[in-house]
Amino acid sequence: MTGPLSGVRVLEFGQIAAGPFAGSLLADLGADVVKVENPSGGDGMRQWPPLTQNSEGRAFSENFASLNRNKRSIALDLKDEADIARLKDLVRTTDIVLENFRAGVMDRLGLGYDALRTFNARLVYCSISGYGQTGPYARKGAFDVTVQAMSGLMSVTGEDGQPPVKCGVPVGDFCAGLYAAYTITAALMQARETGQGCYIDCSMLGSLIGVAALQTSEFFGTGKPGKRLGSAHPRNAPYQAFRASDGYFVIAAGNDALWAEVAEAVGRPELTNDPRFATQADRATNQDDLRVLLEKRFADRTAAAWLKEMDERGVPCAPINGYQDILNDPHVTEMNLVRPVVLPNGVETQTTAFPVSISGHDFEISRPPPELGDHTEEVCREWSEEGRKD
Repeated sequence: MTGPLSGVRVLEFGQIAAGPFAGSLLADLGADVVKVENPSGGDGMRQWPPLTQNSEGRAFSENFASLNRNKRSIALDLKDEADIARLKDLVRTTDIVLENFRAGVMDRLGLGYDALRTFNARLVYCSISGYGQTGPYARKGAFDVTVQAMSGLMSVTGEDGQPPVKCGVPVGDFCAGLYAAYTITAALMQARETGQGCYIDCSMLGSLIGVAALQTSEFFGTGKPGKRLGSAHPRNAPYQAFRASDGYFVIAAGNDALWAEVAEAVGRPELTNDPRFATQADRATNQDDLRVLLEKRFADRTAAAWLKEMDERGVPCAPINGYQDILNDPHVTEMNLVRPVVLPNGVETQTTAFPVSISGHDFEISRPPPELGDHTEEVCREWSEEGRKD
């Protein structure tokens, strides 16, 4: 493995999404991420469809592959004393332990931070959970949708007056994974400087509140909660999806100059002098009226025609793509974001690359997603032998 984190060793006790995603970010940057799985089935995502079969009918989960490429897998029973002893032996040469069990589980297994740091003072230990390790909700079960609801995110998602909806991407899981990987990397720098590790308590709830800085600051400033606006913006207009003759497209005229270009494009330059639309704040307050006026003109042409017009005028705009559209888009091709990956059953499929470019480092899939327990003896031998040398 090569990359900025080459040489860093991670034990990942990850299930489904948040923990494995954090682990995948570290692995994609070169860390040796070893996934610790139960011998009887492993990570539950191994059973998630789509299950792609080879010619012999042997199947492998593409969902699992997307979060577990560039990792190794060891299969150990966390309720078996001998296997627990093997894990503690590995911890001696481990830089990072990452887990996303329910709060308290790792402590009960004898694998909590206080137990493991006695073997390795510089250990960085990160727990990802729904609500954190302390507080009245610490032992409460959590999935992405429940934390989206709890965090306030669903209160500002969807259309006003309609039933609540969640974000189509599991942002509770993935935002927690991002915060975890970022904080782990910062803590690792400190551990290398001081020789002392630390414990990181990363919650899905805290992560979703963290990324809602604009919504929380609006509440702090006004005392009023946000509301559902569909694709619109509480402080900006025209800034949403609009209906053309054949479907929807998006424009984001985020200042007065761009608004003037939109007004010219629809043949209504006088709208810039309308007191309802004179300033950004006015347009946001009266955006329902503005949408009706604009859509009367947008109905005369196709979405593609309006997108061409707006692009020529420098107005930020976009089609509303499906993943079949964006993954085949020439810009995504230029970014080299779609890569081939070979599943353990020999089937070649595709995955998305680490999305951030770093000079001097080319992302690659050095290891395919592992079969359950593929590397148990290999890792135990490598890490344990090095630990004995130390």
